[in-house]
Amino acid sequence: MRIDVLTLFPRMFEGPMGESIIGKAVEKELLEIKLHNFREYSDNKHQQVDDYPYGGGAGMLLKVQPIYDNLKAIEEETANKNRRVILLDPAGKQFDQKMAEEFSQEEQLVFICGHYEGYDERIRSLVTDEVSLGDYVLTGGELGAMVMIDATVRLLPEVLGNKNSAQTDSHSTGLLEHPQFTRPADFQGMKVPEVLTNGNHKLIEAWQLKESLRRTYLRRPDMLENFDLTPEMEKMLKEIKIEEK
Repeated sequence: MRIDVLTLFPRMFEGPMGESIIGKAVEKELLEIKLHNFREYSDNKHQQVDDYPYGGGAGMLLKVQPIYDNLKAIEEETANKNRRVILLDPAGKQFDQKMAEEFSQEEQLVFICGHYEGYDERIRSLVTDEVSLGDYVLTGGELGAMVMIDATVRLLPEVLGNKNSAQTDSHSTGLLEHPQFTRPADFQGMKVPEVLTNGNHKLIEAWQLKESLRRTYLRRPDMLENFDLTPEMEKMLKEIKIEEK
């Protein structure tokens, strides 16, 4: 996968994008990240990328020309790639695990990180997706892009050491992940559930499923509203509701 980021602050990405899972993916050549300072594409002699909005209003808007020219340069360089062009915007669709899974199937992702008050509306005609990290406003799109890149890259084949890790994550299954434990089995009186230490994989899987349902029911009941429960899950959920009364 190739990821391009259009930003006025490329140095914000240089540290985080070179560490941990993302850094290892780059080292293994599973991922290529290109940072573009779109100020360099401004046709203004002062490299201005923003201007006052027509009709008045607070703040400055990003101009369409630098973004357009930067995107054209990327398209010419990667002519044969299928790409999604993602505009980071508070008015966009909220990012979630399903979207990360969709993005991970693409050959190329291009993130446009806004700044200032907003965008010239014509920039929206250049993108395939308008995405928001959540219902709050950041000073720019850089942090949001980093989160989306991290959530997406970890789903790429061979990026995680254990190929099953991403499949069992919270939200990937539609439920929150069950509690997990490691050694020691008893730490200052806090004990690992006995079922996890007996080696009976069938009982362990049943416990994990029930505790995943329990955690979802207690913390994110909204996730169960559209979740297709199996008969076994329905039975477990009834037991959980009785146990948690």
